[in-house]
Amino acid sequence: MVNISTKTLSAADLAKAAKMLQDGKLVAFPTETVYGLGADARNGTAVAAIYAAKGRPSFNPLIVHVPSLEAAQELADFDDDALALAQAFWPGPVSLVAPLKAGHGLSSLVTAGLDTVAIRVPEHALARDLLTLAGCPVAAPSANLSGQISPTTAAHVLSGLQGRIDGVVDDGPCAVGVESTIVATNPARLLRPGGLPVEALEAALGHPLGRDLTPDKPSAPGQLTSHYAPRAQMRLNQKDGALMLGFGPVDGALNLSRSGDLLEAAANLFSMMRQIDDMADGDTLISVAPIPMTGLGLAINDRLSRAAAPRSGGATTG
Repeated sequence: MVNISTKTLSAADLAKAAKMLQDGKLVAFPTETVYGLGADARNGTAVAAIYAAKGRPSFNPLIVHVPSLEAAQELADFDDDALALAQAFWPGPVSLVAPLKAGHGLSSLVTAGLDTVAIRVPEHALARDLLTLAGCPVAAPSANLSGQISPTTAAHVLSGLQGRIDGVVDDGPCAVGVESTIVATNPARLLRPGGLPVEALEAALGHPLGRDLTPDKPSAPGQLTSHYAPRAQMRLNQKDGALMLGFGPVDGALNLSRSGDLLEAAANLFSMMRQIDDMADGDTLISVAPIPMTGLGLAINDRLSRAAAPRSGGATTG
């Protein structure tokens, strides 16, 4: 993604920025922690474009930003601990991981195929105004090239993403300057330290938080990338098979993108992996067509390799 005309917008342009998000565009915006790179979290193609713009090598769960607790509860089920933390610290620099609610409408690329979602209400007033105007949940990792320092000004965003995104809303420097603290619920445990001290969280809960900082299956950003573990064995880089997950001219029971569009393939990846896993019967192998190792193909292959990694049950690569 290069040679996009990146517009620098001001607080007076929020309606324009909101319309860009509604239209599937990428818009960076300030929060109290860092600048986030936003896309409509319901639009799989727009979310895939986040990964392309950042050059992100793997698909990790993304944090969904909403303007209120009520909007968050439309997407996820909050237990007592989650509700207590939300009421105490939202809006603010803490993200809560909770089970997805039926009919949530989020792209599976946002949750990396998991049944939970990381969600927060930012304290930054402009960010909440933008989310309200957009009228959609917004997935927003930090607005920087993958592996680079997180941005706390619009200039930082433009230094890495100029020509790769559609717009950036400039509202000065971020107040906190580090990413949000992430807490999972059921039971409550710390997944990532960040802009809200753990002591404050524990005081609000009235009990210590568990620690889950290096899990095999992460449910939030800032943790190790997991493999998606289908029930059926998988073989990669195949051109035929009884049960094929196709790409481009190599067709199958499902095809990630018949036109060979890596953005479309990324948007379809997790939902189609689940669908084809449901089609597998007994000892049926899932054969996966070759995916180019360029652009988003790197992230797609990373996730497929983890899905096909040797484990109990014997998934294979080919």
